[in-house]
Amino acid sequence: MPRRAADQADPERRSTIRDVATRAGVSVATVSRVLAGNYPTAPATRAKVMRAVKELDYVVNVHARALAGVTQKTIAILTREVVTPFYAYIIQGVEQQAAQDGRLCLVCTTGSDPDRELAYVKMMREQGADAVIIVGGMTETPEYRKQLGQYAQALESAGTKLVLCGRPSMGPDVPALIAHYDNEGGAYAATSHVLSAGHEQIMFLGGVPGFTTSEPRFAGWRRALNDRGIDPGPELFQTGSHGTHFGYERLKELLKRKAFKATAIVASDDGCAAGAMMALREANIKVPDEVSIVGYDDVPMAAHMWPPLTTVRIPAEELGRTAVRMALDPRANPARETILGTHVVVRESVARRVR
Repeated sequence: MPRRAADQADPERRSTIRDVATRAGVSVATVSRVLAGNYPTAPATRAKVMRAVKELDYVVNVHARALAGVTQKTIAILTREVVTPFYAYIIQGVEQQAAQDGRLCLVCTTGSDPDRELAYVKMMREQGADAVIIVGGMTETPEYRKQLGQYAQALESAGTKLVLCGRPSMGPDVPALIAHYDNEGGAYAATSHVLSAGHEQIMFLGGVPGFTTSEPRFAGWRRALNDRGIDPGPELFQTGSHGTHFGYERLKELLKRKAFKATAIVASDDGCAAGAMMALREANIKVPDEVSIVGYDDVPMAAHMWPPLTTVRIPAEELGRTAVRMALDPRANPARETILGTHVVVRESVARRVR
């Protein structure tokens, strides 16, 4: 029985780099250089190799490339979840910029579990990703900071960039790039907008103490009130979680106990603002005639609430693109930290207080 030629297709056997070299009439080393793209080769040689790759349907052995120290052209995105519009738009920005730069994105959800997040960071180092982009906030403990710092050092030594996207710097001990936005400034501007409409009893609703995105918003709200000489009482600081469910349940509880005395609400996010609107509507309290509300994030639904929601605009997609650009082209972004601006989008959920 005649021996099968190395370059004949066998549907039951995966083609190897040796098969490609035989088909193209070049050495295995030449095929490796062409596929890596990091070594100059003659155009004719490259054309022969790529034609052989296509004819044999050759798939690069990623583990062999990792052992050889060749980049996987992959960007890992670690995010709490993908169903919240804020995170989804950042991820979309990352993916768009990564695709433009010829990178594949791998999205991993952590559920805000720090151990799970750290496990993914370690895994991406082993996989040789070009960059690991951590999207969104986290409640940072000393143990978490120490562990992430160690992993960040390991990533850097392996040539993988760590980018904290939508999260402030963790200090010099964590070698990470920072793509952030003016979180405190956004809350300050939102509260100032409500103050300018004559409100003084302004509640902050939502957010989690210790959470890296919540704390700056608390600070912006307090600073705006303090600058007007207002010291808010504890009943105006209602925190615990994010989203529509929390906003609805907390305000419903306050209304039931007749403990709601505010004339305006600054919510930690647009979902929380939507939940508050639902509770107020059920209680026959009109927005904005009786209570004004401001959200945060400017997700698409904000413009379609009734009334349309005044909120803080975060440039989420641009934040994602910036994170990728910082990781892949340090010369274009020499600073290790980039902070994007926020601004208040004025709609119809804030009205002047009638005394």
